[in-house]
Amino acid sequence: MTRRPPPLLTDGAVVAMALLDVWAHWDIDEPLRMACGLGAAVVLLLRRRQPVLTYLLTLPAVLLSDAVVACLAALYTLASLSRPRALLLLYVLAFAVSDTMSLPAPELDTTDTRKLIAFGYSAATAAAAVFLGQLVRTRRDLSLKLTEISEARDHQQLLTAQAVLAKERAQLAREMHDVVSHQVSLIAVRAGALQVGARDADTKDAAATIRRLSVQTLDELRHMVGVLRASGGHPTELTPQPALADIRRLADNCGIETRLRMELPEGLPATVQRAIYRTVQEALTNTRKHAPGATANIDLLHANGSVRVRITNTAPTQPPLPLPGAHHGLIGLRQRAELLGGTMTSGPTEDGGYEVCVVLPANLTG
Repeated sequence: MTRRPPPLLTDGAVVAMALLDVWAHWDIDEPLRMACGLGAAVVLLLRRRQPVLTYLLTLPAVLLSDAVVACLAALYTLASLSRPRALLLLYVLAFAVSDTMSLPAPELDTTDTRKLIAFGYSAATAAAAVFLGQLVRTRRDLSLKLTEISEARDHQQLLTAQAVLAKERAQLAREMHDVVSHQVSLIAVRAGALQVGARDADTKDAAATIRRLSVQTLDELRHMVGVLRASGGHPTELTPQPALADIRRLADNCGIETRLRMELPEGLPATVQRAIYRTVQEALTNTRKHAPGATANIDLLHANGSVRVRITNTAPTQPPLPLPGAHHGLIGLRQRAELLGGTMTSGPTEDGGYEVCVVLPANLTG
C-alpha cells in the first residue's frame, strides 16, 4: 500500500500552488483583487476542518480576480468530503457564474456566444474538480469497505477454527470418557478388591492408596471431560483450585514418607499458592515414580519478599518401575515459575537423591 503524504505537506503544496496562481495574475494597479487572491490562498489552510466555509471565502477571489486555483482546491476538498450532489452542482454553477462575471461591472450576456463558451468552460473546470473529489471519496469508501470485508473474513476464519477446535475437543472428551475413565475405574475396582482380600498390612495400605488415588483421578477426569464438552457453550463450573491448606493433605496421601516444613505468611496470591502446590505435587510424583523407598523433605519458606519452595528426596532403596511419562513435568514447572517472575532449578544431590527448588515473588495482598 502506497503511503500518503502528511496532511501538512499536502496543505503546504496546495497553498503554494494558489500563491503561484496569484503571482501569475499579479497586477499592482488592482490591490483589492490581489488581496482577495492572497486571502483565498491562505484560507485553504482551513479546507479540511471547514470545507464549506473555505469554499465560500475563496469564491470572491474568482469573482474579483483571475486567480481560481484556490477556489478549485476548496471545491475539490468539499467534493471529497460531501455526498449531496445537488449542493455540489450548485457550487459548480456558483463558480462558473463568478468566473464568467467581472466585478465591479458585471458582464453576463446570455446572447454573447463567447460568454456562453466561457461559462461552459468554467463549469467544466469546476465539474472536473468535483469529479476528482468524488473519485477520491469513492476510493476512500471502497478502501474502508475492503478493510471491513477483510476483518469479517478473518473473523469468519477464527470462528471456523474455533468450530474445528470444539469438534476436536468433543472427540477428545469422548475418548477420555470411553477409554481412560473406564481403565481408571477398573484400577480402582481391582485395588478395592485387593484391599479387601489381602492379608499383609503393607499390601492393604498400598491397595488403599491406589484406590484413593484412582478415585481422585477419576473425579478429575470427569471434570476435564465436562470442561471439554462445554467448549463453545456456557461456562463450566470449575473445581476449587488447590491452595496452601491442601499441601498437608497432599503430603500425607502421596504414598511416601515426607517431612513438611511450611513457614509462609498469609495473603499470598492465589496464583502463587497454586504454583507452590503444583511444584510440591510434581516433585512428590517424580519421587514416587523414580525413587521408590525414598523419603522426601518439603521446605516452604518466606524470606526477603520471596517464597522459596525446596523439595528433596533421598536415594531410592528399590529399583524404579518402568512407568510411561512425557517428561514435561519439570518443564511445565519452570514455565509456570517464569510466568510469575520466578526461577526454578533442579538436579541430583550428592547423596544420590534429587532436588527441586522454585523461588517466586511473594506479592502479598493483605
